[in-house]
Amino acid sequence: MYERKIPLDLNCGMAVIMEIIGGKWKPCLIFNISRGIRRPGELQRYNPAATRRVLTQQLKELEEHGIIRRVVYAEVPPKVEYYLTEKGESLMPVINAMENWGAGHLPETLLEQVVALPQ
Repeated sequence: MYERKIPLDLNCGMAVIMEIIGGKWKPCLIFNISRGIRRPGELQRYNPAATRRVLTQQLKELEEHGIIRRVVYAEVPPKVEYYLTEKGESLMPVINAMENWGAGHLPETLLEQVVALPQ
């Protein structure tokens, strides 16, 4: 198990939310699970730049924080699905605000990247 070199300092709300959803793929995972994408393979297809290992680790961390729950069905081969908990549902206004902000600034961000390309 990973042992932190720097102890957690959760003395403000921003530190708490960054501990929970801070990570490259966590907001995307929460957003996709809320939209009905529940299987690990589906989550991988919706986040192709992320490795399966990283997604699995971040899903595990979200589960440890009580944001999602993992359901394993007794089948052969085993079937796993993820669902938002009540605590996870309470994060949706934050996640949706992030999605809306990003979607609203997408054209200008892409334009800035094109302008900044070396000639």
